[in-house]
Amino acid sequence: MAGGAAARRVGVVTGASGGIGRWIARGLADAGFHVVLVGRDAGRTTAAAGWIARANPAASLEVAVTDLLLLDQVAKLAARVSEHHQAVHVLVNNAGMFSARRRETSEGHEQVIALNHLSPFVLTGGLLPSLRAAGAARIVNVGSDTSDRARIDPADLEGRRRWGFVHAYGQSKLALMMASFGWARRLAGTGVVANVVHPGAVATGLVRAHGPIGLAWRAMAPFLLSEQQGADTPLHVALSDEYRTITGAYVKRRLPVAPNPRALDPVLEKAVWDATEVLIASAGQAGSSAG
Repeated sequence: MAGGAAARRVGVVTGASGGIGRWIARGLADAGFHVVLVGRDAGRTTAAAGWIARANPAASLEVAVTDLLLLDQVAKLAARVSEHHQAVHVLVNNAGMFSARRRETSEGHEQVIALNHLSPFVLTGGLLPSLRAAGAARIVNVGSDTSDRARIDPADLEGRRRWGFVHAYGQSKLALMMASFGWARRLAGTGVVANVVHPGAVATGLVRAHGPIGLAWRAMAPFLLSEQQGADTPLHVALSDEYRTITGAYVKRRLPVAPNPRALDPVLEKAVWDATEVLIASAGQAGSSAG
């Protein structure tokens, strides 16, 4: 389904097989981008590409099947994308998860921090040369307002000493926000901007837990935003002229807002960045920083 990529701007969207990711990918395709849809499930990701193609027969699409829980696969994804696309104009790190139980990946990382923070960090770092080559590029990290109240312990990002599902999710999204601000500073003056976006409370499949948590989430669904509505702010930050030069912002309902004060603490941010690099190095993914 890929076609005409050389003549188009390139956008990469993770978690594009469903939820708001599918709508973000569609929005980029409708804006004329060649879109790389990244998803873990080949069938669902290919189906999402087909859904976009039916709505927009002129869409230029590419499916990249990757288990974003595994940092080795994420690094290989970045290498493949860089090999096929000299320039990447938009990177949307959208894939995320919530879990009611602590689980580890086959690489030994706690799953929530791995998917919500470590994976986007590795992908962003791996795509930096292609983002810089675009001349003007945007990194859009899909966060959550749970970060607004979260606390973070750089020495225990994986919750080996203390783990709770609310804390783990909020800490992972706060880490993602702090990394977004870190990328923004490190990339200042390069033409690459980095922002983090709260899409709103969206009725997606993010919470797949059984029991009371899953029941409560499903009961709330009728009162939440649709997936299409949830894609609005990430797409606005990815496409609008307004955000062409804005960087290091936390965005809700299309507008920059004040983040958790912890995200603005330079000492804490550096500690989180350093701890992140240690965790990725343990999976063989060192050297991801902007340098």
